[in-house]
Amino acid sequence: MRAVVTRVDSASVAIGGEVKSSIGKGFLVLLGVHADDEEAEAVKIADKICGLRVFEDEAGKMNVNPADAGAELLIISQFTLFADCKSRRPGFSKAARPEKAIPLYEKVISECRGRGFKVGTGEFGAEMKVSSVNDGPVTIILDTREL
Repeated sequence: MRAVVTRVDSASVAIGGEVKSSIGKGFLVLLGVHADDEEAEAVKIADKICGLRVFEDEAGKMNVNPADAGAELLIISQFTLFADCKSRRPGFSKAARPEKAIPLYEKVISECRGRGFKVGTGEFGAEMKVSSVNDGPVTIILDTREL
């Protein structure tokens, strides 16, 4: 799995002109599921997202985890994170098909909620408009093959 994790002051996702989910301070997470991913990768990436110490402490250092910072999460499915860009037209054969990707995407959401986080979501496969006010900016790329 891959995740692009951005620390935000706020973020939202709209579908069909209607806001589906919004959060305050926290993480906007764009999540891609690889064709070879299994439940273990979902647990691993959720654990890493929920434990990233990138919120500032009283000394201004990135040392506080999301739970202690009172962070919320907005997790959006993003199959394009596994784009093959060898040609000018990206290919997406490395991304998991929906029948595999949806349960794993939902597993990540469930794992984060199980750790006590408020989690907003997009809608898998929908045309979404994502907005965010980035904080820092702080953006981190996670890949379970490198964790």
